[in-house]
Amino acid sequence: MNLLEGKVALVTGGTSGIGRASAILFAREGARVALTGRRIEEGRAVVAEIEAAGGTAVFIQADLGNIGGIPGIIAEVVARYGRLDVAFNNAGVGGGGPIETLNEAAWDRIVDTNLKSAFFCLQAEVAQIRKQGGGGAIVFNGSVLANIAAPGTSIYSASKGGISSLTRAAAVELGPFGIRVNSVNPSITRTPMTTSRIETNAEGAESHPFANGIPLGRLAEPEEMAEVALFLLSDRASYVNGQVLVVDGGQSAT
Repeated sequence: MNLLEGKVALVTGGTSGIGRASAILFAREGARVALTGRRIEEGRAVVAEIEAAGGTAVFIQADLGNIGGIPGIIAEVVARYGRLDVAFNNAGVGGGGPIETLNEAAWDRIVDTNLKSAFFCLQAEVAQIRKQGGGGAIVFNGSVLANIAAPGTSIYSASKGGISSLTRAAAVELGPFGIRVNSVNPSITRTPMTTSRIETNAEGAESHPFANGIPLGRLAEPEEMAEVALFLLSDRASYVNGQVLVVDGGQSAT
């Protein structure tokens, strides 16, 4: 369908999970893709897979827990492709535990990557898009834990709740420049961040501590979240702005 034909797309945290699936899908849909991540081998492997399928991609090594490198990421994208049209701010980390066991270091690690870096990525992306004359779209990867609660997720939930609020505020501020901002809030998705806690019973059914009560009765796949991000970044969602789209198999409806 080539929903991103002719566009330059940035995917942060693009070496695994939802980010990897998104980078591959965006390239298949016609985008020239830049993906970031900390792990060089994994990043190069994603680029090789995209190029083997006839797409165009570049890997930029970056740890978004350190916001100082964010302007350089955008500069490298522009040096390679000449512009930036859409971005999926996907990079994030998990973690948590009982509230009384957590410390400032845990707060900083999770919030710096999940929320602080997302804001400063947005800032740098918007500066480049406005320099080009406006237009474009930005999507954040949030979490259903911004909408529902689970024990042991206080800091993570706070970071993702911040993403939902940031999405709405940015959409109102940036809409006049033709820049749409939305977010996708996934439920438990089969990624390296979650697989260690997936259990399979004798009948082959899978479970996860945070996946109880999902009406569809299964975990999500990264490709399913990538499809939603693709839609929100594409012109098919040209009038969708400021929305936090929960993609959770019905979990938050129970």
